Amino acid sequence: MAFATLFLLCGVVCGVTAQFITPPPASAFTNATGYAGVPVRYKEVPTGICELDPNVKSYSGYADVSENQHIFFWFFEARNVDPKEAPLTVWINGGPGSSSMIGLFQENGPCGVDENGDVFSNPYSWNNVSNMLYIDQPTQVGFSYSIPINGYVDPSSDAIITLPDAICPDYAEDIGTCGTYSYANLSLTANSTSDAAPNLWKTLQGFMGVFPQYSRSGFHFTTESYGGHYGPIFNECQFISRSKPKLFYILKDIETQNKKNISGAHKISLETVMYRNGWYDPLIQYQAYYNFTVSPGNTYDYSPFNASVQSQFYNNLYGAGNCVDQIKDCAARGIDESIYDNYLDRDEYDIRELTPDPFPYAFYVSYLNTPEVQSAIGAFQNYSESSEAVFQAFTATGDDNREDGTLEALRKLLEQGVYVFLYAGDADYNCNWLGGEVVSHEVNATGFSCAGYSNITTTDGIVHGQVKQAGKFAFSRIYESGHEVPFYQPLAALEIFERAINGKDIATGKTKPGPKYLTEGTAESTYREGNSTIQFEVLPSNARYDTTTGEPGKRRLRKRTMK
Repeated sequence: MAFATLFLLCGVVCGVTAQFITPPPASAFTNATGYAGVPVRYKEVPTGICELDPNVKSYSGYADVSENQHIFFWFFEARNVDPKEAPLTVWINGGPGSSSMIGLFQENGPCGVDENGDVFSNPYSWNNVSNMLYIDQPTQVGFSYSIPINGYVDPSSDAIITLPDAICPDYAEDIGTCGTYSYANLSLTANSTSDAAPNLWKTLQGFMGVFPQYSRSGFHFTTESYGGHYGPIFNECQFISRSKPKLFYILKDIETQNKKNISGAHKISLETVMYRNGWYDPLIQYQAYYNFTVSPGNTYDYSPFNASVQSQFYNNLYGAGNCVDQIKDCAARGIDESIYDNYLDRDEYDIRELTPDPFPYAFYVSYLNTPEVQSAIGAFQNYSESSEAVFQAFTATGDDNREDGTLEALRKLLEQGVYVFLYAGDADYNCNWLGGEVVSHEVNATGFSCAGYSNITTTDGIVHGQVKQAGKFAFSRIYESGHEVPFYQPLAALEIFERAINGKDIATGKTKPGPKYLTEGTAESTYREGNSTIQFEVLPSNARYDTTTGEPGKRRLRKRTMK
């Protein structure tokens, strides 16, 4: 998830209830040293905290990447494959500043949480087919911490106000945001995509050294939203641009680190990267807001504006000195990204729903702030979905509004033989599929312009989307899906994930695409859903989402008793 609007929503709504955390004792963790000398503290998480299968182990812990920077991870063994043989997949969320617990609990992890605070099993979890490692990064995001302090969140600014002791005063208690948080010192976190890369590399080195039984010479990298910035730069090989030295001279990405032969480091070979509803190139994607809303419009036959407002929207983008000009000057206002939330009372991450949108389920946030869960995973601070400090740090450097070499980085990944897969839910406005489609062509992968859109076949016999693929490069549009595709289309998301990490074609999963492989079909994806799933009334907070019809349903979540 990305952008300031997320913080406007989550700064108060997703805030934690009053609770201070006593730091876990050192004896709560097993201490070890990973590759490259990275210290790691970890503990086994009891069955029932998330994974409900007692035969599947999970571990949480911290990579101590520097004196006051501690990166949190949560690992799950594969369910249906021998964990010692299963591939390793790393998941990070975007933001900048969004926690990867979003992906774990709302999208593709082993469990979710219902409105009663009960854990339920996700039958479509990606750990069905892969070992999964979720990383909260950079520092101060989610459970990753710098220096824990007691304080409360000021709802007017999202700033953390320090308290002298672990007592919540009446004026703060009424707000309900007292707790233990990271000291919001911007020098104790990353302030750009390239600045975040080294600590992610250290976290991987630490984990792989401590858990060699789950580590391979290669791994798979999956992300979403602002991960369209993170992923290519984190993984791109020796890309140092002379035209932008200030952006790339400190870049210490995974492949570059491999070439340094650092003592004690583990050489990591990237095999697959998957980006969903990514934020890649702002110049393309700000314009895609107009494309999605006005011309040619979205595929849900929802046109919110009259001709006068449409003209104003066009001028806001293309008028002299306005958004496009400012993006080119690396100083964009981003005036159009929150238009669905602010002016239409619709969810910019799923235009079918009015706000407040109960989907995907956010009950897990309160669950992660219960003493039982925090003790089980060894938390040092309260949980929040997003870090305002990290967002502000990235905003200060203009990271959001630069293309920052992501397109060239994607091309470099393809040159290395990495399987690159971009996909997008087509009801998402914020990082919409029309912008992603343009980006897919800008990558200029060999043969891609000659490929056509082919239906994606899945085991349920339903067409959930289409894919255009040339060799190891693919772009998919997923139907009836908002920003977090695995929530809306769980079976399809699992099956295309499994195909990608196994090097198979996305359309059928039956072929290993060679250099000349091309999907056949129309040049454009023309299927239109229509507005049958567009909601015109705010849904109750405990509404259920029916993944078959794409509408609110009455089906109960699959609940099991925690063990």
